[in-house]
Amino acid sequence: MKNKLEIFKKAQDLLDEPEVQELLEYCDRLEDELVDFKFEKTNNKELIMLDMIREVIKGCNAMEKEQLEHERFGFEAPNYAEAISNLKTYILEICKDNKIYL
Repeated sequence: MKNKLEIFKKAQDLLDEPEVQELLEYCDRLEDELVDFKFEKTNNKELIMLDMIREVIKGCNAMEKEQLEHERFGFEAPNYAEAISNLKTYILEICKDNKIYL
């Protein structure tokens, strides 16, 4: 990804335009908000848990889709034991990394 000033590398004169200055200030604010959000996310156990639950739901939806495809088209059936093991490992690792005790 390019640095915002690299975009204007070949057109330095555009940096003096008020609209470009406003755009660059807006980019700075967005970058600050992104940093703040990432900090909050890593330090907010509620957000971490919500993210983990979203990932679990995505995994469950994928398993349901596999099951439907198996029933409809005769594809290989999902490996439920492996899915459950992976899910458990994922949850325990996220909890350990974020000091969440279940």
